[in-house]
Amino acid sequence: MKLHRYCNLALMLVMALGVNKSLALSAAAVQQGLPSLAPMLEHVIPGVVSIRVSNSVEGPDLYSFNGDRIPDELRRFFDFDLPQQRLGPQPGQRNRAIGAGSGVIVDAVKGYVITNHHVIDDAEEITVILNDGRSLTAELLGSDAGTDVALLKIEATNLTAIAFADSDTVRIGDFVVAIGNPYGIGQTVTAGIVSALGRAGLNNENYEDYIQTDAAINVGNSGGALVDMEGLLVGINSAIISGNGGGSDGIGFAVPSNMVATVMAHLERDGEVRRGLLGVQISNLTPQLAETLKIDHQTGALVTNVLPGGAAEQAGVEIYDVITSINGNPVASGRELRNAIGLLGVDQQVQLNLIRNGREMQLAATLIGNDRASVAQSDAPRPASRPDFNGARLSDNPVADGVAVAAVDPQSRAAAAGLRPGDVIIEVNREAVEDLADFNRRIVTSEGLIALTVLREERRMLLIMS
Repeated sequence: MKLHRYCNLALMLVMALGVNKSLALSAAAVQQGLPSLAPMLEHVIPGVVSIRVSNSVEGPDLYSFNGDRIPDELRRFFDFDLPQQRLGPQPGQRNRAIGAGSGVIVDAVKGYVITNHHVIDDAEEITVILNDGRSLTAELLGSDAGTDVALLKIEATNLTAIAFADSDTVRIGDFVVAIGNPYGIGQTVTAGIVSALGRAGLNNENYEDYIQTDAAINVGNSGGALVDMEGLLVGINSAIISGNGGGSDGIGFAVPSNMVATVMAHLERDGEVRRGLLGVQISNLTPQLAETLKIDHQTGALVTNVLPGGAAEQAGVEIYDVITSINGNPVASGRELRNAIGLLGVDQQVQLNLIRNGREMQLAATLIGNDRASVAQSDAPRPASRPDFNGARLSDNPVADGVAVAAVDPQSRAAAAGLRPGDVIIEVNREAVEDLADFNRRIVTSEGLIALTVLREERRMLLIMS
């Protein structure tokens, strides 16, 4: 036990010395010889606020955030940061539901407060409670569901703001502190490290590039601050994965500060993020896929479809192109390209670096608005598993080389890969297919992934099957 205690003390001292030598220790801590985060927190805590929201609801059954009516699939998110309290309403009446969350003051002069979109979504009234006890009605300047960021404005003096860190410099293992209002009990501080970077997949409809941390984050922390040891804002706490009814399991996620700052600029100017679209469907280029397609590159965003009328088509982008950077910033995956484009505005010009047939190229594109005129941006269909093409009925193409797709079972693997009736398969792994017999020979000799070049409505696109 004594050795264990000394090891812990040594670790704490190493943490303190490695964090920031300029941080002063409190007198009590100096006397005890113990490091402390208190000096940094004294400057940061006033910049974190509690948020109360209210809206009208129907019916008598209003439950707390620990109520049984919260769906299990929502427990990894903070959607129940809006704890509905039992207020004793009568059936048929309009009643009030009260919710709680957190926020961060990011501009003391303008009175700007950042929180999560899901904290204030559908709120009729938003109240910001400062650390000094002041309660202020907030104005919603704008909100973006895609990044889960919202911008509020309050009218007050003597505010304390938290400055943004450069989240691109954050590393796995960096010490961080989470500050928020868990369970509505009041401001709480927890500490941990950055567990992972670039996390995504919590909601595939969103633009995700989360910082993962093991600092304890609980219900009510949504919109609160994740700060580094210098007290700079590295992220806005947004989501958790929890197996115990919403409590912390040490798997929390924060929207990176650089993404927050970009979205904030959109919200301040337009009240929303007016996203420009590139007009492509994309897939991650993996080493296995690169080998299948004979591409001399290992990472990037593989273009599987160029949509008609889009910015990519106008710029000259083609299927099989591998986009490796945008505006000089490297792109290692389809997700990174989607996130980068998703933070840019309509009519914004972008420089695309790509690889085509082993040759590096640069193309300039001007993003266009989402006018629903056959222009969209999404990931390519997920690869389907195969031992064969179950669910797809194929035949010789009667008018030219290739294989015609006569029918596709909607529940089949072929449908999951994106194959549709009326498609004509003209290539397998970038090699031309003459007829059904030729197609079958190439499928039999293929190992692992299969890349199908498909002609659909006179346009070429790429489908990937595994």
